Amino acid sequence: MLMLLSGIGASLVQTSGNTVTVRDLNFVTTKGFELSAKLLTPKGIKAEDSLPTIVTCHGMFNDKEMQDAFFVELSRRGYVVLTVDMPSHGNSDDTEVIDGCLVGTIEGVHYVSTLPYVDKTKIGITGHSLGALNANIAILEDNASETPLISSVLLNCNDAFYTDDDGNFVNIYGARNAGIIAADYDEFFMSDVDENGAKTATRDYLNYNNAQSFLHFGQDPRGLDHREGNTFYTEDINGVTANRIIYPINMIHPWSHFSYRAVKATIEYFEKTIGAPNPIASTDQVWQWKEFFNLIGLIGFFIFVTNLAIAVSKLEFFHIERDMESKVPEFTGKAASFFGGLAITTVFGTLTYLPIMYGFNSFMKDNSSWRQSTVFGIGMWAMCCGICAILLMAAASKKNSGEAFYTNAKLLGKDLGKTVLAAVIVVAAGFLCVTTVHYLFGTDFRIWVLAVKPFTSKFLLISLLPYMPMFLVYYIANSVSVNVYNNYNTKSNLCILAAANVVPVIIILAVQYIHYLVTGFMVWTDPGSMYIVWLFPMLVFLPLSAVISRKIFEVTRNPYLPGIINGIIVTFVSCSNTLTWAAR
Repeated sequence: MLMLLSGIGASLVQTSGNTVTVRDLNFVTTKGFELSAKLLTPKGIKAEDSLPTIVTCHGMFNDKEMQDAFFVELSRRGYVVLTVDMPSHGNSDDTEVIDGCLVGTIEGVHYVSTLPYVDKTKIGITGHSLGALNANIAILEDNASETPLISSVLLNCNDAFYTDDDGNFVNIYGARNAGIIAADYDEFFMSDVDENGAKTATRDYLNYNNAQSFLHFGQDPRGLDHREGNTFYTEDINGVTANRIIYPINMIHPWSHFSYRAVKATIEYFEKTIGAPNPIASTDQVWQWKEFFNLIGLIGFFIFVTNLAIAVSKLEFFHIERDMESKVPEFTGKAASFFGGLAITTVFGTLTYLPIMYGFNSFMKDNSSWRQSTVFGIGMWAMCCGICAILLMAAASKKNSGEAFYTNAKLLGKDLGKTVLAAVIVVAAGFLCVTTVHYLFGTDFRIWVLAVKPFTSKFLLISLLPYMPMFLVYYIANSVSVNVYNNYNTKSNLCILAAANVVPVIIILAVQYIHYLVTGFMVWTDPGSMYIVWLFPMLVFLPLSAVISRKIFEVTRNPYLPGIINGIIVTFVSCSNTLTWAAR
């Protein structure tokens, strides 16, 4: 019911109460590859109409659905909106190198320019992070075109092109309107250098030359007046009045595609520069309701999976005889063993995350290693944490009589086969629900950077090796630890263990962002800052996995079933929501 409610509610918001038509489509680009996109148009649009149009593009390691706050609000105001999966993301074709990812926006512009109801003089582009770099590349290509198409560009959390190849300030945007949404605590962009050549804090972006040159239309800003944020500046260029504006917003980089203020700035910017067919106050936003319904579906998905696992385990074929009265082993120095083990795993997880990510070069910009280097690095860390937990449990059970532990943990070969089959059925049923909701309503289940979405056979095959085995090691070990090694009879115990799962993530995030907030500078910069941003979804997955495994174990006394289910789900979610390089 929750998943159905999610689909209905999110669809109503996405279509602005059935006044906007949303189409999922694929189109072949001018370069011969295929892009996946969503096209949103006012219902009843006619070929003779002429409407301002906006092409949006997501950031690196994301997909077009991450732009939902923007495409919902812009389409609601009457724009034609095309939101694209850039190459190597979502359901678009894969590329071999990072440069191949940068043509999503310009190809989107070429596509909308062929639609009869698009006003070719009012095409705007915007994008977040790498999507904003897509926009910059689109401007360069548009500049080289005999018939330029782009009239307005809004860069979200990425720098403009401030200088030419010789380091001189330049205005690549010409007579177009151009704006920037600048996060005060951007982890990747919005830094400059001061008069001594030292890197500046991102929160001081407006005080330095890059921002000032942008607001002065590419002039060297030294000796010119200081210009402010949130203010439109105009200049006559070749008889055209061009606008420049910077919106400084107190937020971090990944929050920008989930930000009321970023959406507000986007609405105001495009209404000013290309006009809104159906003007609505920028403070009147409804995309949060879509996120609410998406979240309801996400909750429903995990409730469904948990309860289906319990139901399947009760079927005669899948039923496994377990001692329902069995207790966990009574260890000597039980409290010391419990909290000591948690301390060791916490320290291990905290201290090994970044070394593993750096060591396996998890932020690759080409296909020279794994097709999904991100998932490989995180999976390797997860596997190492799982092995650490296994070694600790083995050592503790050996020191004390291990009989009780192994009685609870062992599973015969035929029972293991049934467990794996049951887990596969449960996960398949869960994703069948996701796919059905997407088919019927065009929505999925997500909140901020965490998304459960339908995926193609490509992602199924990619996930099997090497990523799934690594995640399975961790989630199976974690389930055994949570349910067999510890006292599973108390709620307080579950709360402690769920919290312990996520403590390493909290520590790393706290060190990075508290230091950033206080000093204006990060402890770990690129690529470390990217590795840390990848931790945000784990704030949900890691404690949730403990809760799911406990709920299933309480009924089945089988720790492997929830461990396998959690491992498969996390693998599928990770592999379907990231960058995928073309196979070598």
